Amino acid sequence: MLHNYFTIAWRNILKHKLFSLVNIFGLSVGIAFTLLIAIYVWQERSINSELKNAGNQYIIQSKWKTDGLGYELCTLAALPQALKKEYPQLVANYYHWDGVSWNISKGDKHFRENLQIGDGSFIKMYGFKLLYGDAATALNDPFSVVITADRAIKYFGKTDVVGQTLTIESSTGVKHDFMVTGVLAKYRKNSVTDVTERSNSNIFLPTLAAKFLGRDLESWNNAIVIGLLELQKGVKPADLENPMKRLIKANASPQIAANLSPYLVDLQSYYRENGINKRMLYTLSGIALFILLMAIINFVNICISRSSQRMKEMGIRKVLGGLRKQLIAQFLTEAVLMVLIATLLSLGVYAIAKPYFADLLTTEMTGVLSFPFYFYFLLVLFALIIGLIAGLYPALVLSSLKSTDSLKGKRDKVKDNIFFRKSLTTFQFATAAIALSAAIIISSQVNLFFGGDLGFDKDYVVYAQVPRNWSAIGVERIEDVRYQLSQLNQVRSTTVSWEIPDGNSSGSLQVYKTTDTKNQAFASTLLLADNQYAKTYNIRLKAGEFFKQFYSRADSNLVVINEKQSKALGFKYPKDAIGKQFNVVDGEPSTICGVVADFRFGPMVGDIPPMTFVNLNRQVLYRFMSIKLKPGNIQADIAALQTKWAQLLPGAPFEYAFMDDAIAKMYKTEIQLKKASYIATILAIIIVSLGVLGLISLSIQKRIKEIGVRKVLGSSVKGIILLFLKDFLGVVVIAGIIACPLTYWMMNRWLESYSVKTPLTVLPFSIAIFSLVILTSLVIILQTIKAATANPIDSLRTE
Repeated sequence: MLHNYFTIAWRNILKHKLFSLVNIFGLSVGIAFTLLIAIYVWQERSINSELKNAGNQYIIQSKWKTDGLGYELCTLAALPQALKKEYPQLVANYYHWDGVSWNISKGDKHFRENLQIGDGSFIKMYGFKLLYGDAATALNDPFSVVITADRAIKYFGKTDVVGQTLTIESSTGVKHDFMVTGVLAKYRKNSVTDVTERSNSNIFLPTLAAKFLGRDLESWNNAIVIGLLELQKGVKPADLENPMKRLIKANASPQIAANLSPYLVDLQSYYRENGINKRMLYTLSGIALFILLMAIINFVNICISRSSQRMKEMGIRKVLGGLRKQLIAQFLTEAVLMVLIATLLSLGVYAIAKPYFADLLTTEMTGVLSFPFYFYFLLVLFALIIGLIAGLYPALVLSSLKSTDSLKGKRDKVKDNIFFRKSLTTFQFATAAIALSAAIIISSQVNLFFGGDLGFDKDYVVYAQVPRNWSAIGVERIEDVRYQLSQLNQVRSTTVSWEIPDGNSSGSLQVYKTTDTKNQAFASTLLLADNQYAKTYNIRLKAGEFFKQFYSRADSNLVVINEKQSKALGFKYPKDAIGKQFNVVDGEPSTICGVVADFRFGPMVGDIPPMTFVNLNRQVLYRFMSIKLKPGNIQADIAALQTKWAQLLPGAPFEYAFMDDAIAKMYKTEIQLKKASYIATILAIIIVSLGVLGLISLSIQKRIKEIGVRKVLGSSVKGIILLFLKDFLGVVVIAGIIACPLTYWMMNRWLESYSVKTPLTVLPFSIAIFSLVILTSLVIILQTIKAATANPIDSLRTE
């Protein structure tokens, strides 16, 4: 019997090819999109799950009383090791590391890589596998290095490279060979090697290499180190609160001890950029849920709308002895089969869309054959449930009709809850209106990030990291390189600095007026740059000068501040600050030589903070060369830069990027959300169009004789079309009334975190509703025009 059900179901699907194609395609697209989001969320939520003893692994986070004093992600360099040494009954193991971006070379191959300088416990503590090398001794020697398999291929063309060497340059310009002592097998994304997007590491050095590279992994005053702990079984994070406080109070500076409150976050719930990623996951999950609901509603609506065409078939089956339960089983089988086909098709759509979606979210996506077993079980269960929901209503209604009514095709005998199904369609329209208006608002805000007034000029600015020689001689040499590059015809100006305007500063200073006490100090973002920074980025000077044209030791205490800091120090006008001093906690007083206009150094979140520019010659740290090009042939200009760079800095890769790229990285989540909202809008519009198609089809079927009567009585084609438009455009208007306040509330909440935001006007909502009205009108006109122009005799003679 079951075989017959499936045979008849398959024949009916083939008999109504267009209907079947539309219904199956709409549902499969909804399922595929939900699968893409579900797999992405599952991957993100399962970060760190494959680490050894994942349930006992923690990362130390920092809560600072004074904003800007330190990073939440980092901890004090000496804390993890001290906890293991002083409290072995609580801490089973530790790993702390410092991330740096450095020049690495092998022969004539030169690249800039993210290095991780950390403890030898790295491999065993987290269960990473070595393809080659001994995990117990791989990081024992100060000049040893462990690399990933892809880096082995990149530098050597093979993975069996233990005993080979890579050349690394120190912060003083000295080069040294590091022997490869281990090659790591490929591992899943985790918060140990990939704690932030910028610190994604593929090359690992021992803590003994820190001295050569000029890094500090032992100081109690270094608060920019990643600290991780493995706790003993049964130990809870709360058990380490007091031990951490005691160690910090006993060893760190009074200022740090008074402001820092460390806490532990387990790696099973922590992943990179915690808060932002979670909000992104929740948002994407919500979008996927609504798209899936729309697809299901559309599927159910179309199934019901088409089912009434089979009334005569039901009548004949009953006359020939068919039982009601058999008729119900037939309808349910057909619905379940269609959902199963749609689900299988969605796997193909997933496979096709996966690389594009992975590129959109800048991540790797699991292939169809790599899904966990329970995913397939859930898909089958989903198909059964949706099939039963879609088939149950028409099955119960049509199987309950009398045989005579069914054979006569009396559709008025079918109890059809139009209000319920129009409510479902209203939900679809409201969702589409929310998606479309939200996409417009998100796009407007993202465009504001790039086109708004940032306070500096990002156009035609390229930047690249330079080799480090953090000494007075090193600064002199890199400034000479900067000067020679600035003499190119294609270049307007150049500058050397530690920071570019991407939100990543070298830290902060605690500053206060000379008439105040240390207790009244406030945080000021520290920026390290030479005297060409303001010129290159076109930062407006309000008073004074951006350092002296020629540096001398007597000018070492000169600084440049922004307007925000000038006001915080009590100066009414920028010119009043020139030549005045302010104090720095744990530092020497600084003299103000210039005041610049406030500019957006980081994202448009919160107010612009106070800023202090310190000259590179005073604090000899630098990373970037920023180059302002003249408008013209960009490709030719870059080629000329590369040639000159190779002459001046042989062996240093010219891995450049435009400032637009740096800003895009700052707003990566927002840009992803913008692209996702576009995709969701397109899908929502497709699905709502199919929903209208199904509902208008049912309405025409039910009112076909009414159309015939109206035509006989003189009604025009236009009048019949307007009759249907009136019914369905009302649904769009109601959906708009529901969607507008919901969208306004959601977008207002989303925009709250930005200090500069796009205004919420009526325009996005008007565009969304007007677009849906036009789309719905087109679908209705195309669907009804055939019925309106048909011969009324064909619809009236059946009775």
